[in-house]
Amino acid sequence: MMWAVSTIGERHLRRALVGMCGTQVISWGALYYALPVATAQIAGTTGWTPSTITLAFSAGLLVAAGAGIPLGRMIDRYGPRLVMTAGSVLAAVALVLVATAPSRPLFFLAWGVVGVAQAMQLYPPAFAAITIWYGDRRARPLTIVTLVGGLASTVFAPLTALLVDQVGWRASYLVYAAVFVVVNLPVHWLLLTPAWPDHRTRPAATPVRHVTRSARFRLLQTAMTLAALGLYASAIVVVPLFVERGLSHALAAVALGLVGAGQVLGRLVFAAVPRSSAPAARTTGVLAASCAALVLLALLPGPAGALLAVAVILGMARGAFTLVQATAVADRWLTARFGALNGLFNAPITAATAIAPGGAIVLAERVGGYATALILLAVLAGIAAVLAALT
Repeated sequence: MMWAVSTIGERHLRRALVGMCGTQVISWGALYYALPVATAQIAGTTGWTPSTITLAFSAGLLVAAGAGIPLGRMIDRYGPRLVMTAGSVLAAVALVLVATAPSRPLFFLAWGVVGVAQAMQLYPPAFAAITIWYGDRRARPLTIVTLVGGLASTVFAPLTALLVDQVGWRASYLVYAAVFVVVNLPVHWLLLTPAWPDHRTRPAATPVRHVTRSARFRLLQTAMTLAALGLYASAIVVVPLFVERGLSHALAAVALGLVGAGQVLGRLVFAAVPRSSAPAARTTGVLAASCAALVLLALLPGPAGALLAVAVILGMARGAFTLVQATAVADRWLTARFGALNGLFNAPITAATAIAPGGAIVLAERVGGYATALILLAVLAGIAAVLAALT
């Protein structure tokens, strides 16, 4: 990449990468994975239904999808240090708003603010920073940050359960707000210090508008959005589907945990694919594997060992998909405005992840069962693979 900063010291890069790994765990844990664990107590203490609480969370993700576009432009201009440090402050404020929301409208408003903070704290700004700083060497650090970030649910699910039981959900969110001030804020300000190329002096490259209007960009964006719908909707149905097929609730929960373990394995496998292979081939392979995993999930009746193996395969597809999403733009379009282009590319994908869980339940109700819904989701993933091949 001709705009990558070649004079950045390896020591500064390592410090920044370590810092982002740590803050990604906190950000994903507090801003994303904590709510599903706390939902039951929130519902019990407020009288709001779980579906209302989940809808507020999804609304926040939709806000994150929209906010990612202007924030991408800000990262291009100012770099990740300013954006992610400000995001740490906003995340703390947002979680205080969540913790103190006295009514449903204010709870929804609070999650809208959380959505903006998510766009400033989660993977997209970290991916933009790594892509610019590392250039052609980005594959390994991208893999590292997603592998570590994948531990967020492992750490924060039991931690949130403990906190909620001990101090209640409101105090738990206040604790997480303090963590952003004490940890994320100084880490982002003190460690995200590698040089950032001045936007005024970068070499001319492919204009963003030229890229976004191309058929190749739109095909790839559509493919990734359809695949995201299928993969993120599938996780919500693993437990009820496996219970229907004879697994105990506890074993079905283990299967869901294996989806998480499979994500780590999938990222390692994807990282081992030679970078000399064509981006379209890598993307098509992952999306085709996602389609196959969804078909297996829909059709395999048992036994328990086979169902658990399918959970791992599904997790591998999801894990590889994360890295495909992280590298899709940089592998295809050389642009000095990577943040803006990546924000535009990811907006509908993030929106798909927001509506997928609730959409899966509604779809299953409309078509008469989880298995039929999964077949339809597999069709979406199959179409996505075909579209990716055309890019």
